[in-house]
Amino acid sequence: MFYFVRHGKTDYSERNTGIYQGFGVNLAPLSEKGIHQISKAAGDPRLAGADLILCSPYTRAVQSAAILSKKLKADIRVETDLHEWVADTGYRAVTDDEEDAAYEAYIRNQGKHSSDSERWEEKDVLRSRVLNVLKKYAAFKKVIVVGHETMIRAVTNCEHIKCGTIVEFEL
Repeated sequence: MFYFVRHGKTDYSERNTGIYQGFGVNLAPLSEKGIHQISKAAGDPRLAGADLILCSPYTRAVQSAAILSKKLKADIRVETDLHEWVADTGYRAVTDDEEDAAYEAYIRNQGKHSSDSERWEEKDVLRSRVLNVLKKYAAFKKVIVVGHETMIRAVTNCEHIKCGTIVEFEL
């Protein structure tokens, strides 16, 4: 059984400054509220006895996984393919406005490109990417997967996943 946990609320107060520009925004840490959200999630009995915690490489997910790991005494493995949905599959740096427009198109088109010119990651590609990671850990009894809303939604079809929310999933 897999238990997706959406990372805690992120502190974007320094967004678009210093290292937190472009892709560097993914280095932003959790806010105090985010730390509290994940600490609270760690007390959920569904997560007790986890064999392993998998997480996205983005700081907000790694920090969330670290909080869970400390409280649940489970090891962490960072899996790069658990990263969030990407606005440009060529990994070209995009502006905040370009990313917002791409995400709006993703939502509007239910994760499917409507033209050949769109470069954002389609839902089926995102889902497949994450499922390929999960398959490597299918032999474990209980695995926590710390990641991002769009990633979790693509796999579980759950909507509006708030920070610190736990979503059960079985392969």
